[in-house]
Amino acid sequence: MSPSLQPTPLPTTAIGTETVSLAELLGRGSLAIACYAVLGVILLIIGFYVIDLAIPGKLSRLIKTDRNPNAALLTASGLAAVGLIVAASIWSSGGALQEGLLATAVFGLVGIAVQTVGMIAFDKIAGISVRELVAEPDLQPGTRLLAVTHVAIGLITAVAVI
Repeated sequence: MSPSLQPTPLPTTAIGTETVSLAELLGRGSLAIACYAVLGVILLIIGFYVIDLAIPGKLSRLIKTDRNPNAALLTASGLAAVGLIVAASIWSSGGALQEGLLATAVFGLVGIAVQTVGMIAFDKIAGISVRELVAEPDLQPGTRLLAVTHVAIGLITAVAVI
């Protein structure tokens, strides 16, 4: 075969002492992305249902049908906090997929637990009740405060992970 008709080999990348083809590198990366995405979605769903337990009534109905801004903001901020924790866990994994997935699961669940404790603490100590806030049809100042608290707890947890 003449040199001009030979197939061009796929590029390779050296990882440690082994040489990995681009196709293999992309395959591993795609698998990692899929695994982290699935785990992230699972943690977001768990976070949603934990918030649902803290709020009177069905959370999906409060948001979708009743269009309750307090329920929507508390849920959005709680899920944003879980997303911060998941992202920090992925960042800190250093490419070790199994360890990274385990750390992400553990840290994500810890973050959800800490947020729940934070909501209960605000209810008991500051007298800001999630149940009362969600009963209001208009967006309440206490909801804004709890929403910022959710994000702050998520950020603190995320930085602790890193």
